[in-house]
Amino acid sequence: MLLPMTSARFVVPRLRSPLSPPSRCFSLSQCTRSSSTGLPSLDRSIYLSESTGPYFNLTIEDWLFRKADPSRPLLFLYRNTPCVVLGRNQNPWKEINLAALRQTSIPFIRRRSGGGTVYHDLGNTNYSIHVPRTWFDRNVTSQIVLRAVRGMGVPEATVNERNDVCVGTDKMNRLCLPAFLYVSGSAYKIVSSRAYHHGTMLISTQLKTLGNLLRSGKQESMTTKGVASVRSPVCNVQLFDSSLSHEAFADSMVREFQREYGVTEEPCIVRESEEAKADEYIRKGMEELPSWEWAYGQTPEFQYTVSKTFPWGVVTAVIRSKRGLITGCDVALKDSILALDFAPLDELFRDMRYGFVDVDEPADVVARLTGNSEAGAGDRRTEVYAWLREVMSER
Repeated sequence: MLLPMTSARFVVPRLRSPLSPPSRCFSLSQCTRSSSTGLPSLDRSIYLSESTGPYFNLTIEDWLFRKADPSRPLLFLYRNTPCVVLGRNQNPWKEINLAALRQTSIPFIRRRSGGGTVYHDLGNTNYSIHVPRTWFDRNVTSQIVLRAVRGMGVPEATVNERNDVCVGTDKMNRLCLPAFLYVSGSAYKIVSSRAYHHGTMLISTQLKTLGNLLRSGKQESMTTKGVASVRSPVCNVQLFDSSLSHEAFADSMVREFQREYGVTEEPCIVRESEEAKADEYIRKGMEELPSWEWAYGQTPEFQYTVSKTFPWGVVTAVIRSKRGLITGCDVALKDSILALDFAPLDELFRDMRYGFVDVDEPADVVARLTGNSEAGAGDRRTEVYAWLREVMSER
């Protein structure tokens, strides 16, 4: 998980670089465009998306990975409107501040590769380098990205042991900033004959929004069998040169990709047209990403421990879930002389979708479960049910 360094007391001057700016920036109008079918030809090596739709771009990335010639290297560059993208094996309730996400109407999307949770907006450029599996070397593809950043005039860039791109200078220590800040994280996918390295390059992204959305507050109380994000301080590359842009990074990436693999062609432009979205593979991919079965139903098994102090005692609940469904809810009462059987609540929540629990009135539910029509609102289990329903309704 990438977290920003946004304290107002840090004032970082523009750092001048001895490197010259990129020699050219290609014009979209000069590049090869999509065919009349709406989808680009699959015989190219470099693709640049005009679309900023995250569902479309993530589906196109998968389409290129699955359908393009596996023996050829391929580069795909794109930007998305604001969204949170989490890894294939991650837990949205643990990784994302879902309440803040809902307030901003920003969607979260589960991608088809591993890695951590990231924030996308138009200040963030996404790159995807596809190669034959026998060629795949994380260090080689990371060096392409590193050279692209340095080629924009940021000589301070380096690659760490996780193949993330960082930037830092001696001046940062004097400004009380970490020695290195992250500008790009990475994720990977490997299948039988193909592999890719993709990542995010922070150019002018909204770091405050990034920080707000990527804090769930459940790091300790929720344990999961999935992959947890690595929390790291980040910055935009515009910290070093305010003139740097998406176009400059895309141009630099294209140049370094061409140099590494001996490619001479210009980018092929991908457009989000109705014709492209009508393609069966694209249509199904775009429908799958926002579906409950993919967004929530792919969540690895997890356990969430919560507690609440009521006037009559302290209640602790251990909620268990697998593939988005509740598999159990063990409720215990502490520090109370009351004797209450909470077993019916466990049965009540079992097999419900976590985040989408029953909406019946608590008193009616408890009365039905206990077989006691007199239970009603006065039953302590009614209060516990109402609390647990609220906990498990977060989405």
